[in-house]
Amino acid sequence: MEKNDLTLLTDLYQLTMMQGYQEKGLQKKIVVFDLFYRKNPSGNGYAIAAGLEQAIAYINQLRFSKQDIDYLKSLDIFSDNFIDYLKDFRFTGEIYAIPEGTVVFPHEPLMRIKAPIMEAQLIETALLNIINHQSLIATKASRVVWAAQGDPVMEFGLRRAQGPDAGTYGARAAVIGGCCGTSNVLTGKLFDVPVKGTHAHSWVMSFPDELTAFRKYAELFPNACTLLVDTYNTLESGVPNAIKVFQEMRDKGITLKNYGIRLDSGDLAYLSKRAKKMLEDAGFEDAIISASSDLDEYLIASLKLQGAKIGLWGVGTKLITSDDCPAFGGVYKLAAESDENGNFIPKIKLSNNVEKVTNPGIKKIFRIYDKQTGKMKADVIALEEETVDETEVLTLFDDSAKWKRMTLQPGTYTTRELLVPVFKDGNCVYQSPKVMEIQAYCNQEKDTLWEEHKRNKNPHIVPVDLSEKLSALKSKLIEEMTIK
Repeated sequence: MEKNDLTLLTDLYQLTMMQGYQEKGLQKKIVVFDLFYRKNPSGNGYAIAAGLEQAIAYINQLRFSKQDIDYLKSLDIFSDNFIDYLKDFRFTGEIYAIPEGTVVFPHEPLMRIKAPIMEAQLIETALLNIINHQSLIATKASRVVWAAQGDPVMEFGLRRAQGPDAGTYGARAAVIGGCCGTSNVLTGKLFDVPVKGTHAHSWVMSFPDELTAFRKYAELFPNACTLLVDTYNTLESGVPNAIKVFQEMRDKGITLKNYGIRLDSGDLAYLSKRAKKMLEDAGFEDAIISASSDLDEYLIASLKLQGAKIGLWGVGTKLITSDDCPAFGGVYKLAAESDENGNFIPKIKLSNNVEKVTNPGIKKIFRIYDKQTGKMKADVIALEEETVDETEVLTLFDDSAKWKRMTLQPGTYTTRELLVPVFKDGNCVYQSPKVMEIQAYCNQEKDTLWEEHKRNKNPHIVPVDLSEKLSALKSKLIEEMTIK
């Protein structure tokens, strides 16, 4: 992780295709690839784009070291000419991307890569690996945070993540998606995000009795004293002992702040209501009751409906692994290629599965907002040369059901382009914000959604339409390919 050399983080067929392009004299051909996904994870109404900072770092560090070259030589499948090409490999192309924290939808290019075909081919696997994972976890975190209805949610799934990278970058993505902090200290160090935590059952078990364990913890952390109360008996022992320690602290003149109890097992609705009553009766109305224990958005929503008195949620395994939807499903597809005159020819992939038919050409995305409310109306995928004039009538339609139309009058809507330049001529021209700045931006993005779009079950779907020009191009190419 320290070196973070990801140059060989690619599928073998990327390299064998690259050698094939070289042998056929195609190495100078410029192509355009789109990185997008086809379906929102977990049945959500949207996804959150994440991972761009790590994608940028990957491109910037893309060099074949001597050790890389020696290993590839040892495979005995690559020519000397190709190996010589790799020795001086650099990314020289152009990348546009949607900024991290942006609300995104299926089939929209999260990244658009224009580069010589060998360069564009090599970076496919690593870009998908990075963007797929972090976008998945950021989206899952957003669902969990929505279920908590304003209560803070802490990510603490490191020990259950699929390895150090998944735990560290997953925690980063979870904070982007809305978590108030993480238990992962490395993530805190690398990305300057809040780190939070209490103590484990082993702390309590390491002392002669529970009360002594609580007293020692309070001595060490008087300004952040959250006591885990379910090691032995939550209501008969844990909560009464916590109250006793809080009273002792108050008697010593210690101002109680950031204090409370944590529940990690049992009937969380019942226990939290009983514990809340006990704390209030003892004069500790402002004590925070936090809860963990294999939580996810569904269980949190259920506990909320049951009136659980929980004010802080610790979510681990089911967040960091996106338990109910473990893959984001992003893909990387050719959209255009240059001819011998430097003109770009749109390309399309057909399939018996309608959702797998790609959108051809070099594209951009317009987001359309209601001018009065600031809420999202629709997204429009258009060709690169197209513009939207806000002083004119705008008609939107569903490409798969063209009778579904929306007509917006001049002055009633505003627009924003989503793709921004990240690399030009191989040089990075984009400065990634800090993670907490991305989180603030993500919160603003989610505020542009109606509540119906954000609900976790059967959400209303924001329309993603094709411009008339792009729709006509797609239909033309489908007809041409079908006739062949």
